[in-house]
Amino acid sequence: MAQPKPALLLAVALCCVSALLPWCAAASYGGNGGGGKPLVTAITKDAATKLYTAPLKDGHPLVLDLSGPLIWSTCPPKHPSYECHHHVCAHAHAYHPPDCPRTGHGVADEDDPFRCKCTAHPYNPIARKSGSGDLTRVTVTANDTDGKNPLHPLSFPAVAACAPHSLLANLPAGAVGVAGLARSRVSLPAQAARAQKVANKFALCLPSGGDGVAIFGGGPLFLLPPGRPDVTTTLAGTTPLRRNPGKPGYFVSAKGVAVNQEQVQLPGPVAIGLSSRIPYTELRGDLYGPFVKAFDKATAGRKRVTPAVAPFELCYDSRELGSTRLGYAVPQVDLMLEGSANWTVFGGNSMVQVNDNTACFGFVKMAKEEKGAPAVVLGGFQMENNLLVFDEEKKQLGFTSLLFGRQTTCSNFNFTLGA
Repeated sequence: MAQPKPALLLAVALCCVSALLPWCAAASYGGNGGGGKPLVTAITKDAATKLYTAPLKDGHPLVLDLSGPLIWSTCPPKHPSYECHHHVCAHAHAYHPPDCPRTGHGVADEDDPFRCKCTAHPYNPIARKSGSGDLTRVTVTANDTDGKNPLHPLSFPAVAACAPHSLLANLPAGAVGVAGLARSRVSLPAQAARAQKVANKFALCLPSGGDGVAIFGGGPLFLLPPGRPDVTTTLAGTTPLRRNPGKPGYFVSAKGVAVNQEQVQLPGPVAIGLSSRIPYTELRGDLYGPFVKAFDKATAGRKRVTPAVAPFELCYDSRELGSTRLGYAVPQVDLMLEGSANWTVFGGNSMVQVNDNTACFGFVKMAKEEKGAPAVVLGGFQMENNLLVFDEEKKQLGFTSLLFGRQTTCSNFNFTLGA
């Protein structure tokens, strides 16, 4: 008889050991009514893990996860918990982590055997491990904003899952959990919208260095230098957000992909997921081959560096690539999205500087092709210095393309506290 893999056993064990804590109290669901203004927070890129964090839990960093359906963090020994019959318990179980058996929604309270505590299953997408813990509430901290500056510090209670400290493995140093940004009732954007009574949408501007910015509740968003228009009103395009059954993340559809304005021959429409978990865009094997071949052809004559630097296949002598205000002077990549909008990837988002004299084409072959997964997963590097507007009310994604063309970056939000 085949023996279970150790990694799977660990994941199942973590998932099935609930946090039975000595004290709990019923917690309410929702915010403080809010002031009706969007919330702003800074985003930091962790150099070691290439993940993005924001100081959202009492000023402590949470990892931003576009695919995560809920907020989770470690908890103190005494904390409030929700009961199994509370409606938020069902919302927390709407999406189940992979490789984690369904063990019900709760456990008996140690202090009150007639009370059932809701147990949620947080998931660490980097370590690929699940955990179990009470569904509780945490304090989310940010600032309300007029789109130009932070205005006032603000906090609100949010539904979150407790997690064992072991679930922090492989996260950035200092991170205390994960802020799920996906399309669920208990994600951070949905809860911020209810707490502040603002639109259920958020703008995400991931940095390549310095502090990026996220605004929950819509716009406006102004980036330095002064006098520039609201970036959310000058999008390069929009495309419908699509669902992928059983997955709470963000998905769009592409009619094709072009390199140097020549369409790559692909087998029909391409489903694209957006992920802040992976550093570089991944393509399914049958797409990766033609795509890389097209870029290879379009860069014929450019001085190559061999062997290529892993995990990339095409690397170049960056001293001879030439540069523009949009990054290295290399052929552009166009994602021809549903709705006749093209997301154009210029050199600033396609070429990764791996050492002083070498830059590599920053797309990689998907290591594991999971059933039902999108053919392409857009990674963090390709989203950096692009403003993305995830609008759940209109069910659409808006994007600016690379902000270098507007002589600004995602690190140009003025985080000086306003009046």
